[in-house]
Amino acid sequence: QVRLVESGGGLVQAGGSLRLSCTASGTIFSINTVGWYRQAPGKQRELVAAITRDYNRNYADSVKGRFTISRDNAKNTVYLQMNNLKADDTAVYYCNIKSPTSRETWGQGTLVTVSA
Repeated sequence: QVRLVESGGGLVQAGGSLRLSCTASGTIFSINTVGWYRQAPGKQRELVAAITRDYNRNYADSVKGRFTISRDNAKNTVYLQMNNLKADDTAVYYCNIKSPTSRETWGQGTLVTVSA
């Protein structure tokens, strides 16, 4: 059974930085696409960033140039470095792992709150 454990959320002032981590177990981590999604109150969940097994990255337009996704296959971990945070980045952030057969698993979510 695939399990994802997220950490790194919290409260930060606008302009500050946070780094989210997500560690997977129960899967061959290196063959999966991993990503971060977020859901703000009253809004739909949206993709923030994803990184494939070949290290191809894609980002939401709203975070390009501010957020960086990376992965460490030796640690079964994906990171999201978030810089120059804005109030609009406030949301619950979810880790997602997608297998080559498109089977998905979600983490429990970690809250990021950016104060203006």
